[in-house]
Amino acid sequence: MSIPTYENLILPLLKFSSDSKEHSSRDPIDFLAKEFRLTEEEKDDLLPNGKTTVFYNRVGWALTYLKQAGLVKSTRRGYFRITERGIKVTEQNPDRIDLEFLRQYPEFLEFENRSKEERKSEAVNKIDDETTPEEKIDLGYKMIFDKLASELLQNIKNSSPTFFEHLVVNLLVKMGYGGSIKEAGKAIGKTGDEGIDGIIKEDILGLDVIYIQAKRWDGTIGRPDIHKFAGALQGQRAKKGIFITTGKFSTDALEYTKNIDTKIVLIDGNQLAEYMIDHNIGVTEVKNYVLKNINSDYFEE
Repeated sequence: MSIPTYENLILPLLKFSSDSKEHSSRDPIDFLAKEFRLTEEEKDDLLPNGKTTVFYNRVGWALTYLKQAGLVKSTRRGYFRITERGIKVTEQNPDRIDLEFLRQYPEFLEFENRSKEERKSEAVNKIDDETTPEEKIDLGYKMIFDKLASELLQNIKNSSPTFFEHLVVNLLVKMGYGGSIKEAGKAIGKTGDEGIDGIIKEDILGLDVIYIQAKRWDGTIGRPDIHKFAGALQGQRAKKGIFITTGKFSTDALEYTKNIDTKIVLIDGNQLAEYMIDHNIGVTEVKNYVLKNINSDYFEE
């Protein structure tokens, strides 16, 4: 028997977690390997990066899809547990759980569509004879990037408010704001003044300051919240502010910031995760690929 696809692993993985116990991401490996009667050679088959097995990678994708559909949830770093929704699905005893099955859940549809630019699944999954190797790499990278961003956001939502404050500090300092971690850390989470969670230097010299609102939120931030933040900035005679959330901003909120004199930058959950990846916050580099072309000048005689 060959190594199963990640879709074929989704249902057995959900059944494995149906005991309602907390499991690590590695707990199901041996169980699923026996379930699919994998040989040791198949179980140990490595991806091209030489660091992760094909089987473990596919189990990881199956687990990600279950999380995004709300059938299991992260309990802490590297651990998960089945949800009430997941238990109900196992009680229905479906013959198969694939991506089409998971699309009945709005959270999963949102996960599939999450991106800066709207993208069609056909474009992402279209890997055929007409697709160049470079295009395949780009498409694969995009899928991995979106998966990582989604997992980051889920981990942030499961964290404490204090952890979220430290995360905001680390990110802003990495982006060039606030001077040092120590200085920035003193500024965040200290004011609590009319919707202002902190103040941070705009640059190392502190020539100007930026007021911050950080909201760990699952829902949508509307215009009233931004209006309140803008009012707090005016009360401080401040001209610049950053509103960071793990949720989303409504269209009215986005339009409102365009029509006021105060400069307010809105960073939603998707942007937050992307900034974290770009600035290596909460992520680890696994493999670095360098594409090279022929240097024609070298061969000129």
